[in-house]
Amino acid sequence: MRAGFFTECYKPIVNGVVASIDALRDGLSARGVDVTIVAPRVPHFVDDAPGIVRIPSLPLPAATEYRLCVPYLSAVDRRRLRGIDIVHAHSPFVTGWMAASYARRHGIPLVFTYHTRLDAYAHYAPFDRTTAERAMMTLTRRYANAADAVVVPTPSMEARLRELGVRAPIAVVPSAIDVERFAGGVRSAPMRARLGAADEGPLALVVSRLALEKNVELAIDALVHAAGVRLAIVGEGPHRAALEERARRLGVAGRVRFTGTLARELLPDVYASADALVFPSTTETQGLVLAEALASGLPVVAAESAASRDVLGAAGRVVACSAAAIAAALADAISAGRDQSAVRLAYSRFTVERQTQRILELYLEVLAARAA
Repeated sequence: MRAGFFTECYKPIVNGVVASIDALRDGLSARGVDVTIVAPRVPHFVDDAPGIVRIPSLPLPAATEYRLCVPYLSAVDRRRLRGIDIVHAHSPFVTGWMAASYARRHGIPLVFTYHTRLDAYAHYAPFDRTTAERAMMTLTRRYANAADAVVVPTPSMEARLRELGVRAPIAVVPSAIDVERFAGGVRSAPMRARLGAADEGPLALVVSRLALEKNVELAIDALVHAAGVRLAIVGEGPHRAALEERARRLGVAGRVRFTGTLARELLPDVYASADALVFPSTTETQGLVLAEALASGLPVVAAESAASRDVLGAAGRVVACSAAAIAAALADAISAGRDQSAVRLAYSRFTVERQTQRILELYLEVLAARAA
């Protein structure tokens, strides 16, 4: 079988969507599926990985690393996509409509993974936010209804799409991680020092892109109510300067370490070297970071959201979206220590093998339905 992935979001961007796409590609490849990825070309980024088709792109008129794709495939690129059996779109924007057009022209199924709540990104639009939110919800509904099947990572996102008016078949398939790798992280003094902890004092962790919609402010605000706790913020993004200024204004800058982006291979040791994860975002469809923390056994404190409850179940602390509530839960999480039941939960739900098997079953279902 040959599958074509079409995505607006891919390397050199580092985020959960990219990690999820790569995990699924690796899983499918291990099962004998030939995957070709269509993604935007990014200036000065050399991509030597096989199976990647890069299309022209332009910068967006906003402080973001995302690109505006130009829907153009050269003759060489079209030949590389020849023989695709199924199209899997990971975005409803330009590459998404390229995927839909390709599937329609060749009479093959279109599968769409709903990775991102687009309305949560409406503040990037250069016009009224309410109008942008409505437009994003309309786009999501129309695109999902054009697909043979839609993949969502959590039951709450299935409910959300139904509320938006999506009628297409929906499959709930959690995005995967390399559970064994994250379960094998090693706690070390050098890594703790890198994260801002010079001793064995309590260290909280945020792993996130630093953008407005990620609500990282909440974790910084919680430090005001959490005396003696240090906070490592791993990630980069356009909101970093504002977050650094907020820490200074609140008088907690001395307890916050901004590490920038760390190599993905270091993350298991990062989780192992912290004492609790704070997950302040309420706009995720799943939150790959939550699965990574569960796999490491790291106690999790998350701001209230349906998706976080879906992922964590009884294995985390999901509390009101307030600094005081986060700080109180953080103290409890640090005191409780690591949780091996969370590791078992991660093995039961988030392995690449489980995701691959379910996606392969879905591919065969839509192929059979199209043939019938």
